[in-house]
Parts: sequence; C-alpha cells; structure tokens
Amino acid sequence: MANLEFQAYRLHGSPDGALPQGRFDTLSVDELSAGDTLIKVAYAGLNYKDALAQAGRGNVIRNYPRIGGIDLAGTVVQSADPALAPGQEVVVHGFGIGVDCDGGYAEYARVRHDWVLPLPRGISLLDAAVLGAAGYTAALSLHWMEHCGLTPDQGSVLVTGATGGVAGIAIDILSQRGYTVCAMSGKPEAESYLRSLGAAEVIAPPDLSGPIKPLMSARWAGVIDSVGGPLLAHALASLRPDGVAAAFGNAGGADLPGSVIPFILRGVKLLGINANSPMPLRRELWQRLATDYRPSRLALASRVIEPKDLPQALAALLERGSTGRSVVRFA
Repeated sequence: MANLEFQAYRLHGSPDGALPQGRFDTLSVDELSAGDTLIKVAYAGLNYKDALAQAGRGNVIRNYPRIGGIDLAGTVVQSADPALAPGQEVVVHGFGIGVDCDGGYAEYARVRHDWVLPLPRGISLLDAAVLGAAGYTAALSLHWMEHCGLTPDQGSVLVTGATGGVAGIAIDILSQRGYTVCAMSGKPEAESYLRSLGAAEVIAPPDLSGPIKPLMSARWAGVIDSVGGPLLAHALASLRPDGVAAAFGNAGGADLPGSVIPFILRGVKLLGINANSPMPLRRELWQRLATDYRPSRLALASRVIEPKDLPQALAALLERGSTGRSVVRFA
C-alpha cells in the first residue's frame, strides 16, 4: 500500500501568515497522518468547521499541510485491529481528524483503529456520510434532552438555524418521534423545505436589537440551538418551566448575554453538546440512528457533490449560502 497514489484536497499554510491555500495533491499512503487503519473513503461531509478551516478562520488548523474533512464514511482496507476486516463499512468523525490530523477529503484516510465505528445494520455509506458529525450531534442533543425528561407531550421544540445541517436532521428525528417542531430561520424562502422535513411551524428570528428580558412568555418545551449568542439567551428566556435547551454552535456569537432568572424561577436546563464523546456513547447513538432515532428524509436534506466542487461548496457554507447537508463523493 505504500506505493498507492491517490488524490486529496489539502490545505497549505503560508509562511507570511496569509490565508491557507487549498489544492488537490497526489499523495501516497506514507504521506498521511499516522494511524494503524487504512480506509478507502466513499463520502465525506461538509461541515461549518471545515469551511472555517479553508478560510483560515477560527484558528481551526495550526499545522499544515492538512487534509480537511472532520467526518468520513468508507470501507476498511487494512487494520491492526482484527475486528476491522477488509471491506467492512465504517464511519469516523471527531478525534481531531481534519484538524489535528488528516481527515476525510481524500480517496484514502489513515486513522487509529479505536476511532473507527462499524456501521450499524441498515445504514448505508451514503446515509452515514449525510449523518456524519451533524447527525451524531443532532442525536446527542436529543439523547441528553430526553435524559432530562423531555417528552413529546410537553410542548413544542424550537430548532434554531433551521436550514443548517445539524438542524435539518434534528427536525427530521424530532418529528419522527412525535414532537411538534418549530423551525426558526432567517430564510423565508426555505419554509416549504423545512415543513417537508417535519416542521409544523416556521418562524423568523426575533428582533435582537434591544435588551433581552430575563423572562418572556413561556413557549418552548425544548430548544436545539446552533446559533448561540443573543438568540440562545432569548430562547432560554422563552422556555417553559423545566424546559431544556441543547447548545452546540456559536454562529451568532460566543457571548451569552442572558440572565440566571430562567434557571432559578423556571428550572430550565442548558446542556452543552460536545460531539467528541466517548466511543461507547457513539456506538449507542449510531445504533439509535439506525433504529428509533432514524431520520426518514435524509434525501431531502442532502446533496452529493464531486471533489472538484468542494472548494466552492465550502465557501458557500461559510457564507450561509447552502441548505441542509452536502457530502463529497470520492468512491
């Protein structure tokens, strides 16, 4: 395998501190980051973090050159772990791939065997890529929200940043489980799309130009938030007693200009969602993504692109010019 050559989309740093430059390079396996498991990549997802890395924003990548792509789905070529047989279909996300070590934007990836998760029965490689880190984050959010007592009969669940990849899958999963979903989006043209995913209501973001009241009309039983900032503070103030919010993004800012009053007077709960969770929990939730958390509308919320379109698609993602999940096909 050392002589195997393949194409990879790799980001290169600049000695003068300018923005990283992305290009397709011809590589050999020995040029990949260290690992004991070689995977032939079928698909890799496009994520906001990947878009930030390409644009040189957020200090995502510190060491260059680096193959981007924080998730991938493919088949095992060879592994030091006898449990990972050649030809086995697997998914990998997190653990620093695409950031601290080479990721999924290549025809082959090399990773540690204990980062590799065999696909549960019933999930195809394409499904796994569409789900990827985004689907896992959506499932993890709902898992912890239900752990805190959320049930469909308690009221509506608000999903912010609703046209994003995680949000679209979250809407799908929630609706399949009987929740009434309200999708919040600043794109009025996306209403029919969001309703097709299962949203019962679509609303525009509130006016956040003024101060946010400590408490507002109690409307939501739960919130799945990808935006952060003032919008999350507004949502927390609008949760019902014992309501629960799951927060995993900061597209609207990292500050949280809110109050402790919702926590004290209404007993609301704010859950921080870090998708880089331990492997036992990953196995459990991927199994649920194949069963009771299984989305039914992945095809509506996704598109497949070719490698040549990857740079432009990442740029569009950063500028909020895309909807749902995009995956790049390498196989």
